[in-house]
Amino acid sequence: MKKIAVFTLILLLIAGVAYAAEQANTTEQVKNAEVVGNKICPVSGEKIDEKIKETYEYKGNIYNFCCPVCVEEFKEGPEKYIEKMEKEKAEESKGHKGHEKHHLK
Repeated sequence: MKKIAVFTLILLLIAGVAYAAEQANTTEQVKNAEVVGNKICPVSGEKIDEKIKETYEYKGNIYNFCCPVCVEEFKEGPEKYIEKMEKEKAEESKGHKGHEKHHLK
């Protein structure tokens, strides 16, 4: 009985150390993550209110969302939403090419 208690204690200790190491690694990843700075929610398409926005880190980038529900939906298919954001950004850039000269007057 004493051996089982010691064995259980050792397992719990190992699990605790592994969990702490994983949390430290996750915290470090978030610290090194790059803020995307999107002003439009990639899921709903709504403008993001800076006062109540939600954020989520994915593959080294921190994305902004309008609400927690959108974060959860993003988690189900992040690549789909990232691709959507990239297309919108490319379209936006395309529409302004050559337009800069109008602002120089």
